[in-house]
Amino acid sequence: MIQAVIFDLDGVLVTTDEGHYLAWQRVASEAGIPFDRTINQRLRGVSRMESLEILLERAPREYTEPEKRALADRKNSFYRASLEGLSPTDLLAGSAVMLRGLRARGVRTAIGSSSRNTPTIVDRLGIRNWFDAIVDGNDVPRSKPAPDIFLLAAARVDVPAANCLVIEDAQAGVDAGRSAGMNVLGVNPHYNLNGPDRQVPSLADASVDDLDEWFGLAPAAP
Repeated sequence: MIQAVIFDLDGVLVTTDEGHYLAWQRVASEAGIPFDRTINQRLRGVSRMESLEILLERAPREYTEPEKRALADRKNSFYRASLEGLSPTDLLAGSAVMLRGLRARGVRTAIGSSSRNTPTIVDRLGIRNWFDAIVDGNDVPRSKPAPDIFLLAAARVDVPAANCLVIEDAQAGVDAGRSAGMNVLGVNPHYNLNGPDRQVPSLADASVDDLDEWFGLAPAAP
């Protein structure tokens, strides 16, 4: 029985993909590195430094570690500027209904995101109080597809991994959920994820009753 649901953030509850893409595109353009939306798809669900390594595969020269950190910091500054206008109206359809329904049933909720900007995004969306735990890339040494983020989230809500459901939109997150020994619901309009137990286009296409039918929901222990 599922006693806790762990949500990825970007692509599940909110979409800031365009901000990420434009920030990476600007960094790549300044450095003379080819970059497009096809390459950008490989960055979904992975950490900033891992994303940078993918971008640098097409770089005309080698970069030192300090230079890499500077590029990553520059990208993050561009991306954070794009978050200034984020508000509760940017929550994706179905998110609020799903979260309220789970909490009404006594199912614990958590965020498990690779993004180090998770605290900023959560606060701008006004959803911090909807979660029993928030775990992000600042909290663990390994990002997805390693299971660390989800395992820490399970520990923080005091629910065994086997009784957790991960909701993810990226392959790295699906792989992380599987590695953690958790059930996985894929949220992807293209249905192109490998490995989730179920797949839907968005949270608007899955109700709490659906989760109960597919996975079985039970209140977490007091």
